[in-house]
Amino acid sequence: EICACLVGSEMCIRDRVWLLSIIKRVFTAPNIRLCKNISDGLFIETLQDYTYCQDVPASLQYDSEKLIGFYLLNEKMNLLLLNAASGSKLGQVLEKLVDFGMDAGKDILVAILIYSVGRFIIKQIGVLIAKVLEKRKIETSVQTFLKGLVKILLNMVLAFAIISKLGVETTSFAALLASAGVAVGMALSGNLSNFAGGLIILVFKPFKVGDYIDGPGVSGTIKEIQIFHTILSTLDNRMIYVPNGMLSGNAVINYSKQEMRRVEWVFGVEYGEDVQRVRTVLQRIIYADKRILDTPAPIIVLGSLSASSVDITVRVWVKTADYWNVLYDINEIVYTTFNEEGIGFPFPQLTVHQASE
Repeated sequence: EICACLVGSEMCIRDRVWLLSIIKRVFTAPNIRLCKNISDGLFIETLQDYTYCQDVPASLQYDSEKLIGFYLLNEKMNLLLLNAASGSKLGQVLEKLVDFGMDAGKDILVAILIYSVGRFIIKQIGVLIAKVLEKRKIETSVQTFLKGLVKILLNMVLAFAIISKLGVETTSFAALLASAGVAVGMALSGNLSNFAGGLIILVFKPFKVGDYIDGPGVSGTIKEIQIFHTILSTLDNRMIYVPNGMLSGNAVINYSKQEMRRVEWVFGVEYGEDVQRVRTVLQRIIYADKRILDTPAPIIVLGSLSASSVDITVRVWVKTADYWNVLYDINEIVYTTFNEEGIGFPFPQLTVHQASE
């Protein structure tokens, strides 16, 4: 509408000169790049309007319609170039996002592939290590500890490989991890002491899997020695997880360390019983049990004279595996045999004498 109002039907030589100057101004290097985002028809229409309104001759500056048209079309051209610049920037941003997405997607796919292959390799290495340790007949506790330690180290290497593939600088990450490790180490000082305790247990071997121990407030059979904890199984089949630092830093009684253990009984009989007869009966019971060892020889002595009984002490040696069975079986046999032989068991009693007046 503005073009129809301001532009004549023919273009004179002066207008052509204006057109050349405007084209020279518009088609500079930056504007050419911006105008690529403008459709040809819209650009030509606006260029025509802009051309005939630039550099208005002095004789026409007082023409109100041309003057208004000049400012309107100048604003139209500037707005068009501004929209072109915005579209160009948006296109560049979208292009960068697409390139980044393609590169990141490729890195993510490769990282997933590294994770899958790495997990498979770690699993195969674990199986191989287990076979080597079993072939060399290394203790079960050491096998468990070493397999757990190797698994942790391999997983750390895999994590570093994945992080490096995703574009994270491993050197800066390692420095950050080292600095954070100081704070984490202080917070996890107890776990670090448990780790050190596990190494001490494996090196000095105060106990192994299958031993029955009595530790600080706990007792049971060793089922597994892990990196930070030792698992005990109690007599009533409860599982106790004991920190390695507690076991390595306190007194522990190992009932299974030696091949033989001594069993001791104290049998009380009434005052007036024939001690030699009681000793003979006990010897017959002891020698009849094949689980009791001949060397060291059994001992049967009069241990003490208590307030209500004569205490006979019996000490024998058995294999560690037979300890509890022999202890309980002999108790039952002695009770039955003493009753058959007429040997009385004492019980606490008090004799009261009444004084006559």
